[in-house]
Amino acid sequence: MNQKGGVGKTTTTVNLAAAIAQAGHRTLVIDLDPQAHATLGLGLDGAEGRSIYDLIHDPADAAAAAREVAPNLLALSSHTDLAATETELASAEDRLERIKRVIAAFAGRVDFVLIDCPPSLGLLTLNALAAADEVLIPMQAHFLALQGVGKLLETVKLLASGTQAINPRLTVAGVVLCMHDAASTHTREVVADLDAFFEGTRGSDVPWRNAIVFRPAIRRNIKLAESPSFGKTIFDYAPQASGADDYRALAETFLVDRLPAGAVRSRGDMPIVITRLENADASIPGNAGASA
Repeated sequence: MNQKGGVGKTTTTVNLAAAIAQAGHRTLVIDLDPQAHATLGLGLDGAEGRSIYDLIHDPADAAAAAREVAPNLLALSSHTDLAATETELASAEDRLERIKRVIAAFAGRVDFVLIDCPPSLGLLTLNALAAADEVLIPMQAHFLALQGVGKLLETVKLLASGTQAINPRLTVAGVVLCMHDAASTHTREVVADLDAFFEGTRGSDVPWRNAIVFRPAIRRNIKLAESPSFGKTIFDYAPQASGADDYRALAETFLVDRLPAGAVRSRGDMPIVITRLENADASIPGNAGASA
């Protein structure tokens, strides 16, 4: 999630999920954005079958609504109707439990669930946060992006701690750097600030105390921008592109600490990410000038 648009949320959801699936792990993508870009990027039509909008209102037999778009890769599609959910559920007492119920239908059926959130902190995103174990934050390494990350971390902390916590187990896994330009001095400074900030929170009582800046960064690559228009992941559209290499490597980094001890990874065509089905305050980047 990231309340800022155009930072690589959908690209990361779709391609990280595809990479995890290629590594042999049954993976589900939930498109929780009314723009339905993850749906399009996976080659699906949100008007066909039951969408996530339908399941939010009636989660019965939710597992049957998932469509298999590739080996080990399932998806629950979105539709523009999803935009009405904010008002339709505004007065419902269980309005923050809807996605949790949908995911519960997949217990024992999938290993990972990745949720593509809309670029806002509204009811849909809060539903995702109430259901998730971890938050991945895709962002560009720009100064203004730090401001958004700070607000996002504040939101996660409100949901994960305190007497009225909605999801006490929620943590921040870290930041995925997208559209990355390592040659830029400004970019390197921002990444250094993020690294220093996360390192400074080790041992503190905040949801991001174990968060990291994931490596490798996802380099700017036109093939990543083109692939959704063909309804394909980067691995089907341009498997030799740098974008495919980066997401393969990111999946390896993501999985290494999230597999059971002793698990054997099936490599398939790739070398070997967000919810797993199991189950003193630090300063926040962006709240004080350019430093994290």
